[in-house]
Amino acid sequence: MNSEKAEIEFYYWPTPNGWKVAIMLEELGVRYELRPINIAAGEQYDEIFAGLSPNNKIPALRDLSPDASLGKAPMGLFESGAILEYLAGKYDRFIPTDSRKRWECIQWLFWQVGGLGPMGGQAHHFRRYADEDIEYAKSRYTRECHRLYGVLNRRLQDRTYLCDEYTIADMACLPWIYRHEWQGIALHEFPALMDWYRLLMSRDAVKRAFALGEGLRKENDFSSVKARGVLFGQTETSDKE
Repeated sequence: MNSEKAEIEFYYWPTPNGWKVAIMLEELGVRYELRPINIAAGEQYDEIFAGLSPNNKIPALRDLSPDASLGKAPMGLFESGAILEYLAGKYDRFIPTDSRKRWECIQWLFWQVGGLGPMGGQAHHFRRYADEDIEYAKSRYTRECHRLYGVLNRRLQDRTYLCDEYTIADMACLPWIYRHEWQGIALHEFPALMDWYRLLMSRDAVKRAFALGEGLRKENDFSSVKARGVLFGQTETSDKE
């Protein structure tokens, strides 16, 4: 990370969705300023951050030098998939130039955003954080993660990357596979996926991304009553009660 004369402000916390964008920024080698948002402390509900990310989630990004077609004002973005697609378009990297392949990449990006991420997140919650030990919920989301890993494994049987070349689709999926143990998944059951995982984890930019903000988050960050209320107990009227 090089924040000197930063092109981008990156609002981040060490989670799978945060790592997705961190990987992209490190792969691009652009200058960015890291702005940690402690989600266990409720900083995502700060009024200024909410103006950038109305869903009160990380990551978010502010491009301080957008393309001329977007005007001179900084470009704010939320939602990790949208951020990846925006950066790929701006820098014309990590997304195929061939139209058919480009749509393949976007499909796999949406697959992660709509499937692997939400199912992995629910597996994390019920296996690690839920106050009640609900066997049905743990089984439901663990089994669905297992199915989704199988989808990736089949896709990677005859190719090195999801879309033949290294793209934002790979970057989007990797951080969720990184948490395979949290999801109750034995990666060795999926040999092609395991080869892909090891290859990506060996990349220098990926290593830097996972090390980003090292020490920001501790394993017990989500264990306090306050943190659990912030992360798992919010309603539309929580801040008004």
